[in-house]
Amino acid sequence: MWERGRPPRKPRPSLIIVPPPPPPRLNLLLPRSLLALAARAMPSRRPSPFLLVLLALALALLFLLLSPSSPSASRLSRSLASGSASATSSPASPAAPPAPVKIYMYDLPPKFTYGVVRSYTAARAPSGSADAAAVLPDEQLRYPGHQHSAEWWLFKDLLRRGPRDRPVARVDDPHDADLFYVPFFSSLSLVVNPIRPPAAANASGVAAAYSDEAMQEELLEWLERQPYWRRHGGRDHVFICQDPNALYRVIDRISNAILLVSDFGRLRTDQASLVKDVILPYSHRINSFKGDIGIDGRSSLLFFMGNRYRKEGGKVRDALFQILENEEDVTIKHGAQSRESRRAATHGMHSSKFCLHPAGDTPSACRLFDALVSLCVPVIVSDYIELPFEDVIDYSTISIFVGTSKAVQPGYLTSMLRRVSSERILEYQREIKKVKRFFEYEDPDGPVNEIWRQVSLKAPLVKLLTNRNKRLVERGTNGTDCSCICSTTPTDMTTAG
Repeated sequence: MWERGRPPRKPRPSLIIVPPPPPPRLNLLLPRSLLALAARAMPSRRPSPFLLVLLALALALLFLLLSPSSPSASRLSRSLASGSASATSSPASPAAPPAPVKIYMYDLPPKFTYGVVRSYTAARAPSGSADAAAVLPDEQLRYPGHQHSAEWWLFKDLLRRGPRDRPVARVDDPHDADLFYVPFFSSLSLVVNPIRPPAAANASGVAAAYSDEAMQEELLEWLERQPYWRRHGGRDHVFICQDPNALYRVIDRISNAILLVSDFGRLRTDQASLVKDVILPYSHRINSFKGDIGIDGRSSLLFFMGNRYRKEGGKVRDALFQILENEEDVTIKHGAQSRESRRAATHGMHSSKFCLHPAGDTPSACRLFDALVSLCVPVIVSDYIELPFEDVIDYSTISIFVGTSKAVQPGYLTSMLRRVSSERILEYQREIKKVKRFFEYEDPDGPVNEIWRQVSLKAPLVKLLTNRNKRLVERGTNGTDCSCICSTTPTDMTTAG
């Protein structure tokens, strides 16, 4: 009740303690729905001051725990951040490069390496004169200019490689090795004795004493005394035999090993395979073309210079000579290896749009790689050719392949080439220039590194086969073997025009 004549007294409001508003960062952690839920839990008309104080203290404690200065919050933030980063960035992160394959190079007796070079030069020294190479230290010797010089490049490269190089690393302890390299200069050894020896042997008589067959036998006798050769029968060993006749006397005794070859022309299918072996490019014998792409200075349509008469698959050369030698814009010449021939070939390839590569005694030859470094588009007439590095090079973009049966038809080859537009020739040259380094052994990022990459890819197969052989028992055979990894003769040849 109130006194008459006075307005009613308003009730004194109770003191309400309002908690301070949460910081902006807290709104990210506590949604408004949570605060609303807490408010609904309180009395609707007059919230208790005690409850409000408790709520304020709880919110303050939660804020301290989640603030950046809190160690717990920091650990939580770092954990969330790292998890979020890994979830978002892991698909785009590049994979770690594989560990290098470890290779051990045998320290062969010098007669199998530098000694072969000395024997080669001694065999060509004029009669009665001193052999200059005989007094040079090993590090000053130079490998003779030779289309099979890959054996020299690989040997010198391994000498400088360390335990962390890629794709293969050289190790000093054979126990650590995945593969074993045998650095015998087998291709040079094959030609130490010249076809036309000097009129008389030189003063040392080295030329008359050298025997490549004896060297092959001595090499295998030396290897067969090594425990790491006997361990797996040489399956984890690597030989280079780039000349088609290199190591021919002992090839059956090393056919388990990885062979570095130029083609399979002289090898049986039970001796070599694309699966276990590596195809190498020949060393080019002419100077590389240093200019840019273009056809303005290439007046000749087609160029070839080489031996006209070859055996086996090379018989196609004589047929091509008969068809092409009277074509007005075609240069086709018979010529053997000589300094003058190389100069003529350099000029011819550098001034021609297309360069012919017919099969010789074997499907491949250095002429193909001479053409590529000349930016002269190769026209390959060799049905059974194998080519190096085909997992990274698409040869259909840098060469024209013509089946032998079509190439020997009069008029077919030249009419086909004349239909190739200038723009298409420039496209071929542009693609050749992209991969040219794979055929220049002097390039630091050239074929040597690519050969080692190819060799490193064989290591898992070697491991599979060596482990498999450990558990095999003696068994009969029904004429087939599921483990056969040898190549097969192609039954079909795709002709590209």
